[in-house]
Amino acid sequence: MTERNAVDEAIISRRSVRGFLPEPVPDATIRDLITLAGRAPSGSNIQPWKVHVVTGAALARLTGALSAAHESGAPEARDYEYYPVDWRNPYLARRRALGWQLYGLAGIGKGDREGARRQMGRNFVFFGAPVGLVFTIDRDMEQGSWLDYGMFLQTLMLAARGRGLDTCPQAAIASYPGVVREQLGIPESEIVVCGMALGIADPDEPVNGLRAEREPIETYTVFHGDRE
Repeated sequence: MTERNAVDEAIISRRSVRGFLPEPVPDATIRDLITLAGRAPSGSNIQPWKVHVVTGAALARLTGALSAAHESGAPEARDYEYYPVDWRNPYLARRRALGWQLYGLAGIGKGDREGARRQMGRNFVFFGAPVGLVFTIDRDMEQGSWLDYGMFLQTLMLAARGRGLDTCPQAAIASYPGVVREQLGIPESEIVVCGMALGIADPDEPVNGLRAEREPIETYTVFHGDRE
């Protein structure tokens, strides 16, 4: 393998951080990261992404409302299905393996539903990050634009790593789109795609020791053509 460069290091070091320090991220840095992410490719350059940056009192209001919905047991009402409706292997096995890794680091034992609920609830405070990002897309956009959106999100996360910051992309934030819309003034014509925590990783947070395993290239790649 060739020597790693800065881009390689950003890709390899990117991880979903679930515990942040309260240290604020300068507005100029946030603007730079989103501007860089805006260089992501999109079909016919339509750039379907929309971003809400939430900090300070606005973040406190949003997290308070989301946490209240979660604590009340309100049913989730996503604008779209993120995960398969019918799980099957190998996807189910991978999901379970990650879950047990996370719960183990968090000290949550098998059958501890209250502990699992509390851990899930941390999503709704953006894991203590000083910056919460919420992403939306117009309802009339098709699947191709969602592919474009994924490239935008990845570019943003890698740009953050280039500045020594960490992130956690959060599908959970889209669990209560009505709450998000009310708090941020988002119209019904936009789908709440996901959220993202942004900040500096807390080195003392046990779950930040999680390193999700990746499948070897042979399990998902087929090479076609003559190769020596």
